[in-house]
Amino acid sequence: MNDHALILVDIQNDFLPGGALAVPEGDLVIPVANRLMDDFPIIVATQDWHPADHGSFAGNHPGKQLFEVIDLNGLPQVLWPVHCVQGTSGADLAPGLQAERITKVFRKGTDPAIDSYSGLYDNGHRKSTGLAEWLREQGVNRVTVCGLATDYCVKFTALDALAEGFAVTLHLPASRGVNLTPGDVDKAVEEMRSKGVTIQE
Repeated sequence: MNDHALILVDIQNDFLPGGALAVPEGDLVIPVANRLMDDFPIIVATQDWHPADHGSFAGNHPGKQLFEVIDLNGLPQVLWPVHCVQGTSGADLAPGLQAERITKVFRKGTDPAIDSYSGLYDNGHRKSTGLAEWLREQGVNRVTVCGLATDYCVKFTALDALAEGFAVTLHLPASRGVNLTPGDVDKAVEEMRSKGVTIQE
């Protein structure tokens, strides 16, 4: 069983109801994630960790609207509310999460010039967070992914893990999505399924 790791994606205050970029029902993933931890010897968490001048923040682009898509250094970029700024309580892991059981935390989105939805790479696959390499060093070849949000950071983490050669399961009950456009979550789940991710409902 030591070859199987749990990846908790971005279960942080700013993504919970009342947070800067709240995911509907985001708080409901916490008790499910805590129970899931019982089944895994290796538990990693990803943490959105943005500098205040991050290029994905609408507030850093005067005249632009929230959720507008711009070009950021050659990549399409959704403009988000300011969220998960380094060192703020919004960036902290959710207080109800049993964080003492987490083996290692990998921070992402630290480069102001590029966003990072995936826990493994930035959105341009220009730089690795070290997560895939670290998992391999631990002898892991299977991962179960869950957290926030299904249609963004969870999806890209799962697809990058798959591309890195891991067997990937998405744990749906411990995940919630943004659904900027109605149906986004369903589309994301179908995309993961079609590419080879096992969907655990």
